[in-house]
Amino acid sequence: MEIRISVRNLVEFVLRGGDIDNRRHVAADVAMQEGGRVHRILQRQMEERPDFDYHSEVALRHEYTTSDYTIIIDGRMDGLLIPFDKEESRPAAADADSPDNPQLITVDEIKGTYRDISKMRAPVLVHQAQAMCYAYIYAAQNQLPAISVRMIYVNFITEALRLFPQTYSFAELSAWFENLIREYRKWADHEYAWRKVRSQSIKELSFPFPYRDGQEELMACAYQSIKDRRKLFIQAPTGTGKTISTLYPAIKAAGEGLVEKIFYLTAKTITRTVADETFQLLRGQGLRFKTVILTARDKICFIGEADCNPAACPYAEGHFDRVNDAMYALLTESDYYDRDSISAYARRFRVCPFELGLDLSLHADAVIGDYNYLFDPRAYLRRYFAEGSRRDFCFLIDEAHNLVERGRDMYSASLRKADILALAKKVRSHAPDIAKELMHLNRVMLALKRETGEFMEKPYLEPLNDALGRLLPVIEKNLEDHASHPWNPALKKDVLYYYFELLHFRGIYEKMDVNYKSYAQTPDTGGFFVKLFCLNPADNLRECMSRGRVAMLFSATLLPMEYYKQLLGAVPGDNEIYARSVFRPDKRGLFIAADVTSKYERRGEGEYMNIARHIREITNSRHGNYLAFFPSHQFMAEVYGRFCEHFHVAGEATLILQDRHMDEAGREAFLRCFSESGANGPWTDPVSEITAAPARTLTDTVNGGLAWPSHSLTDRVNEATNTATAGKDRSLIGFCVLGGIFSEGIDLKHEQLIGAIIVGTGLPQICPEREILRRHFDGQGEDGFDFAYKLPGVGKVFQAAGRVIRSQEDIGIVALLDERFIQAGYRRLFPHEWGHVETVTLDNVARRIERFWDGWL
Repeated sequence: MEIRISVRNLVEFVLRGGDIDNRRHVAADVAMQEGGRVHRILQRQMEERPDFDYHSEVALRHEYTTSDYTIIIDGRMDGLLIPFDKEESRPAAADADSPDNPQLITVDEIKGTYRDISKMRAPVLVHQAQAMCYAYIYAAQNQLPAISVRMIYVNFITEALRLFPQTYSFAELSAWFENLIREYRKWADHEYAWRKVRSQSIKELSFPFPYRDGQEELMACAYQSIKDRRKLFIQAPTGTGKTISTLYPAIKAAGEGLVEKIFYLTAKTITRTVADETFQLLRGQGLRFKTVILTARDKICFIGEADCNPAACPYAEGHFDRVNDAMYALLTESDYYDRDSISAYARRFRVCPFELGLDLSLHADAVIGDYNYLFDPRAYLRRYFAEGSRRDFCFLIDEAHNLVERGRDMYSASLRKADILALAKKVRSHAPDIAKELMHLNRVMLALKRETGEFMEKPYLEPLNDALGRLLPVIEKNLEDHASHPWNPALKKDVLYYYFELLHFRGIYEKMDVNYKSYAQTPDTGGFFVKLFCLNPADNLRECMSRGRVAMLFSATLLPMEYYKQLLGAVPGDNEIYARSVFRPDKRGLFIAADVTSKYERRGEGEYMNIARHIREITNSRHGNYLAFFPSHQFMAEVYGRFCEHFHVAGEATLILQDRHMDEAGREAFLRCFSESGANGPWTDPVSEITAAPARTLTDTVNGGLAWPSHSLTDRVNEATNTATAGKDRSLIGFCVLGGIFSEGIDLKHEQLIGAIIVGTGLPQICPEREILRRHFDGQGEDGFDFAYKLPGVGKVFQAAGRVIRSQEDIGIVALLDERFIQAGYRRLFPHEWGHVETVTLDNVARRIERFWDGWL
């Protein structure tokens, strides 16, 4: 068995100690970019010297063998300086700090910093240890009796050097390295013992269910994709079991050594529950597999607002002195690390829960978290992906249709002139050098506003990028200088926030190519801004997925497949599969209303009334739970008002609504209404968070009657409570927004939801960016309207429709209230399982839906 760890991770893990302190080293991305620059400068200078032989970026690998396993330690040293043979003419070194003419083979370790290096008295412990590891490995492999180590610190701004040379005998290095490995052996022994237990449990694991139609084929395709290192795109209708059908073969592959770690990545918190429950199910079948659910820093932070330094947070003080003990306790006492368990151990050992979760991920077999952890350049897990190496990771990407828009957002960036001026005003008296550079940036923005049109090619942005190159180091230096005596917290927060925004903008500028369009606008809602807009995120997403062995992207609405493959980074040879639906198609009634639409030119009193009446006719055909989806909150308010005023009958239905600013507690309360009024009986605790049943007038409704929560609506809460005694003699109708939090990712089975009513085709609103997308894809020979509007819209419709029919026992209806769905251009996009669709109007919709229910009740 092999246990792999990099030199850097080894020394940082074993030797770390002290505080978390965000007042220092806040610029990981800048330091990485600037560090690469100074590395290249120094390495190039050394390589051009005629008086010694210099090698840059030397890869090393060392095997430390025990009686049971081998630890593979690898890394890349910055430089190796080899003196000429003694018979060659060469002068002696002038002094100890000189980079010239070393007497021994020397390992260089180069570190860039914004610190005043003249005040440094010694190298940083982990930096020196990293160089010593390289020196030991090279000396051992080349049988050297002694070797020199040279720590070189470079100031990013002045490019001044500070050297810390040190010569070691091989005996010294060997004794030091043995002690380092001895400290790590505790963890390696645990890893070895755990892998044996895990592998045996995987070997004995059987699939926990009878196979559904097509499920074996899907799992075989997933396993083959892992073996072949090919991405797999899976269109899997609801009920095909796509989560377990991808996790099970990935776990089996892990047991065979093909997969090092599984990353299950989702767009929304609610969908992570499905993966978590699947792992728990398999544990019930005997699987031993360590899983960690990563929670965002701000959500898990104990002090409410993450300010990670010992002056602000007691859990940051001494964190690194205690975190290894906390982690070892968790690893030896449990296989499952969610928010609650991580928080409990973090409090017990007084460490940061967010950082504890990240550290646990290094020892977990599977990591469950947001897309950001792999794809977002501002938030990806640098401990895995920063160095660009490819490892045997398996990426399982759930609800992958969301990744197109998320990818565009993650790889776009904007800069607003008003924000520059606002920050300059705030920092003028505290950091005049920052204010000076901000005003220079403002002048560059002003020149762009005067001299360029709406769209700009990349060369026009070079002055802007240069201005950022001047500003970012100044901010970094100020943050470093004020680490011990910081600014007031509010100012620091503003500076840090904007600093990272500028950093992101500059990073995206470096990525710009034919898949980007930069534009500038002065909209009515704000001042002048420049945006770097990612039109097609495929290249960026593909690059991220190449960090692992395989990526499987799956969704119930990955249609049309070629559209998603083109935008999600497919390459020739990648696999795709359309999983067959396991549900009887006749259990889903599909209806298209041919006499209503959500088109802008038709919106008005008559259309709102007709849509409200359709909802009345549909929900009156059978009492039960329904969700009605609308193009926007305003459209929902208009229809809701007419429904309440003209069609709602007290005692027949309870109405609840999605608010524009609904928090997590509100979402849970909303869903609880459905889950507790479904197959398990009527809901008995609607709670006061739910705005239930009708506003009394249309004016009140449209002008603010949709407030959530509404604790003053006692009569409505009482009406909702009466459902407990009414049983199935009344309906529950949830009014929601299409594409929102309730149109995907929720699992309401059996009687919890019997119908979805979808108003409109889901087309995004016409806006400058959508028009830019349309023109771009037209220019690529595609149908620009489809790419910018129609396909994203129908994806929302399919997701909303998928809330109905979640199990083989379910029966339900889907009503599409828009005449455009009759058109062939829309019908050709329907999923294969949508074979039979009935067209209805207000004159016959009630009769047709009653006929459907009569066939099953």
